[in-house]
Amino acid sequence: MPDRPLEVCVIASSRTGAPRAGTASGGSYFTHRLTVSVLLVALLVPGCDRADRYEPMKLGLMLDYSGAPDVSADRERAFELAIRHINDGGGVLGHPVEGVTRDATRHPGPAVEAAQGLLEEGVHAIVGPNASAAALAVVEEVTGPAAIPTISPSATSPQLTEAADLDFFFRTTLSDTAQGPVLARVSRDRGFDNVGLIYRDDAYGRGLAESFAEAWDGMLEAVAAGDGQQSYLREIRLSVSAGAQALVVVTYDDQALTIVRQALDEGLFRQFVFGDSAKRPRLIEEIGGAALGGMYGTAGAPSPDSIAAPAWEDSFRAEFGFLPEMTYVKETYDATVALALAAQAAGRLDGAAIRDQLREIGGPPGRVVPGTATGVAEGLRLLADGREVDYEGVASSVDWDEHGDLRRGHIEVWRFTPDGRIETVETVLFE
Repeated sequence: MPDRPLEVCVIASSRTGAPRAGTASGGSYFTHRLTVSVLLVALLVPGCDRADRYEPMKLGLMLDYSGAPDVSADRERAFELAIRHINDGGGVLGHPVEGVTRDATRHPGPAVEAAQGLLEEGVHAIVGPNASAAALAVVEEVTGPAAIPTISPSATSPQLTEAADLDFFFRTTLSDTAQGPVLARVSRDRGFDNVGLIYRDDAYGRGLAESFAEAWDGMLEAVAAGDGQQSYLREIRLSVSAGAQALVVVTYDDQALTIVRQALDEGLFRQFVFGDSAKRPRLIEEIGGAALGGMYGTAGAPSPDSIAAPAWEDSFRAEFGFLPEMTYVKETYDATVALALAAQAAGRLDGAAIRDQLREIGGPPGRVVPGTATGVAEGLRLLADGREVDYEGVASSVDWDEHGDLRRGHIEVWRFTPDGRIETVETVLFE
């Protein structure tokens, strides 16, 4: 981490007061007094020409509140917990961090408007958006050009690796170049060599479908599904006509629910494999364990060996009374903390300066600090002292490559159970 020079400023008041008795204008006396004041201020207020040292850091949070309120609620709690830990640790540059939320939805247009609204609120960095299609539009049209560092905890499309974001987009989950091969392997392990694939026709769905197809060595009938359709029977029957033994579903839970229900009601499929966006309690609750019990899926996952996880879970439970059920919650916490640590390391709230420190605080060298209340406080203190840190997040190491992608992370294999639960079967390391 580069050394930062001592910066000083001059603070002069417009109040001059009355001239001292015995002088015509008071000039020599006031010149002397101003000189002394300047010297004192220069000694006592280092770096005060940076206006942002005297304002709080504002972090925006963009989630799909309207389309996935239950998922967004868990992720917002992680965002709030991160801000609590940051502020309990002294804040950023000596001031508390403030959070501002906006509904990004899953769609590019509303997401761009939400991001523009956050910029008008004066945010210095953004956590989100959660959906790949929304993230792609936001980083290329708004936050990249505006030099606002943006970290998504859940946007997984491989297309984001090459986004025209001016290096202002990062993520705390793996690209679907990692999930696709695991999804293909899980499908093979279930004994299938001919599958149908229905995927959402956007950056997320196309990205995971392409990654799956590249790794799949059996027969495949892949078809895109538009958003908001009342029926997907045409798409389902295309897979049936190709002799598919199972249906791989790569779309969000509401669309997945409709697809699975129609396939079951029409007696077209009894076997399913799911991508990460279908890992929702709602699916098993509404379809039932008798039909979905034993069906597998994949998703990005926190490290099973995280040194921070036990203390973090204690903090989450103490704050909210329960542990989160949804995906990419710990990743939301890590994104929030990483932005705060990077701003502390930069010594100012300028977007480019924060961006330039993200890779520094996310990897070696430096003192390892975990994603816990104690670890965050220690990291902020060390950075304030000009030291280096290596943030080991709750979900991953947040060690980013030149594209803002994680160098290593985990993909989880999960399954629905007959009694209506979701359980982890294994966790696969990607690096």
